[in-house]
Amino acid sequence: MAWKPLPIGIDDFGKIINGKYYYVDKTLFIRELLDMKGEVNLFTRPRRFGKTLNMSMLRYFFEQSPAGNQEFFKNLKIMDTGEEYLRHMGQYPVISLSLKSMKQYSYELAFEMLKKAVEGEFTRHWDEIEKSGKLSEAKLERYIRIRDLKGMEADYADSLKFLSECLYICTGKRSVILIDEYDVPLENAYFSGFYDRMVSLIRSLFESALKTNDSLEFAVVTGCLRISKESIFTGLNNLNVVSITTRSFAEYFGFTPEEVEQMLAD
Repeated sequence: MAWKPLPIGIDDFGKIINGKYYYVDKTLFIRELLDMKGEVNLFTRPRRFGKTLNMSMLRYFFEQSPAGNQEFFKNLKIMDTGEEYLRHMGQYPVISLSLKSMKQYSYELAFEMLKKAVEGEFTRHWDEIEKSGKLSEAKLERYIRIRDLKGMEADYADSLKFLSECLYICTGKRSVILIDEYDVPLENAYFSGFYDRMVSLIRSLFESALKTNDSLEFAVVTGCLRISKESIFTGLNNLNVVSITTRSFAEYFGFTPEEVEQMLAD
């Protein structure tokens, strides 16, 4: 086997595949996720266990793309699983949000970082929203307000649900929502003295998007810590928690002894 560079510091699945970096195939995670049929799935693992890379892989697999993303998965295990799973490839609008930038010393600055993260997704989906021409004038006005960082706090409190609703109106398909590093703003707020304000914001953001959202196909949430259900997942009866103590999905985060042996052999 030809030598390949290690993807040190790279957590974008597409960059790893296009750059021909060494990649330990975790794509069967997609099959097990579909088999589980969980509407909202929370995975908690320590840092450096590949959570962000797996979330990137999910986005590349499920997201609608004019060019198609099948080439990224060529020769990977998921391609041998059959039509039952491959029919989901490239079929959904995907909302992908990381909250890692919200580790700030004040609530106000953390909220500004949330606005920027949300703006990134509204900007990323703008072309399909604009081309469809299906949004009402009021919805389009609010969309542009959030996209241009001019929204009020209330605009962002349910912004993920609003974006999924807009995408459903414009594409006719429900969204896959991916939220990475969900615990970062909460852990930081706890130690910085504004936990109560942050919990209220995150609870509103999550509950609106993940509970009784008719525009949601399914969601995956990742983080290092399990924040109590009472804090931010109140009433979220569709939450499936897969922690580090759970044997299922264990081989898709970090490396198994067999994978380490294979890497050393290569």
